[in-house]
Amino acid sequence: MQYIQYYNSPISKLVMIGNQTSLTGLWFASQNNILRAMSEEYQEQSLPVFEETETWLDIYFSGKAPNFTPPLSIESTPFRKMVWELLLTIPYGTTMTYGQIAKIIMRKTGKNTMSAQAVGQAVGHNPISIIIPCHRVMGANGSLTGYAGGIDIKMKLLQLEHIIHTIP
Repeated sequence: MQYIQYYNSPISKLVMIGNQTSLTGLWFASQNNILRAMSEEYQEQSLPVFEETETWLDIYFSGKAPNFTPPLSIESTPFRKMVWELLLTIPYGTTMTYGQIAKIIMRKTGKNTMSAQAVGQAVGHNPISIIIPCHRVMGANGSLTGYAGGIDIKMKLLQLEHIIHTIP
């Protein structure tokens, strides 16, 4: 059984998805297909992991970097997990490019090449928005590339972290 709970952020309503012990998803409620795509039954319920996630989000949306990460549990390929673990290392208020992430993975895996596009695909499948900070990943020229929650939300998150100072 999976559980959901909603969080009203100053940017957008969020849907937290979890099991008894871990957060398994954090999505923007505007992403209508999320609940339809869930493979298990779910019910709305308060859980300790959701309370911990709400605390994390409260700190984050107050403009500060949380000093903890709620327990996360993600099922995916080893490559995607590696990318998402790297995203967790991007410090609050900074960004990284897809190419930089690809180079780090090349070094870690001993491969001679790594596609920034493959990294982009993994970033685009991140199931835990904001906490796994895919919004901090930019195009090679610093461009705001796609974001599952929408470019406008990505810009607001980057503005909150003082990465961009004005929204064009």
